[in-house]
Amino acid sequence: MSETLSTSEDRSVSSMVEVAVDPVTAFAAFTEELDLWWVRGPINHHAAGRVLALRCESGVGGRLLEVYDDTTGDALELARITAWEPGRRLAWRSSIDDVETEVSFDSAGEGTAVRVVARIPAGGQDRGGTSWVRVVPKWFGPWCAERDVVPHEVRDLARLALSVSYAKPAAAAQWLAHVFGFQSPDPLPEGADPLPEGEHGHPWIEFRVGNCSLMLFKLEDDRPERVRTHVPWVYVDDVEEHFRRAEAKGATIVEKLDSPWGLPFYVADDPEGNRWTIVQARPTMR
Repeated sequence: MSETLSTSEDRSVSSMVEVAVDPVTAFAAFTEELDLWWVRGPINHHAAGRVLALRCESGVGGRLLEVYDDTTGDALELARITAWEPGRRLAWRSSIDDVETEVSFDSAGEGTAVRVVARIPAGGQDRGGTSWVRVVPKWFGPWCAERDVVPHEVRDLARLALSVSYAKPAAAAQWLAHVFGFQSPDPLPEGADPLPEGEHGHPWIEFRVGNCSLMLFKLEDDRPERVRTHVPWVYVDDVEEHFRRAEAKGATIVEKLDSPWGLPFYVADDPEGNRWTIVQARPTMR
């Protein structure tokens, strides 16, 4: 997650989205269906290769959790609930940084205005706690629009994804959306490059084709003939064992096994120079 430098003044960021359900339903959908509306992307979690579910425990003192194993109770506590007023207000204090977040649910016509305010106290740190301000409008809003007509089950990524590098990825994304009709779970950047900074400090643009991920990166070289512009991502059950096997059998290892965004992966070239990214699959990836 990104980190904000501390300052001597309190800071806050906010966002709002209107949803076509009443406040009581919106509150229930936000808390009880958290794992359904939080988008399963390559790096949308702290430990993206291990996460089983996101969970919101009810009531003051409850926890926001990134769950890794229900049997052992292995989980990352993201926050503690400090206010629980169904249909009206929800608040929590982050357990990973100094951010305090409040979500209000106010009647707006026939629907609900969902407002998210994240506050960082003077001298405090933001290591991702403010991310709720960014993700609620773009993820919770669409979920409320479709929750009555889609199955209530986790929609994880497919085991095969593709990254494509462009000299001008922002312009390419606009073209792909306009001409091919590709859809992204996030707002597309406006104008030209550079790409917007990602939640984990790694800029890319993501599209979804069914449940497959198509990721756009910026070319590291201005001469496409000198780089691999299309790189498959393959998700495997045990990336550590996979890496040992590939290394032992002579694959050209370009990047050794690492986990910079909580997502273990390595990069290798095959005998004809085609590049592959091998990634740890989540338990929910089929």
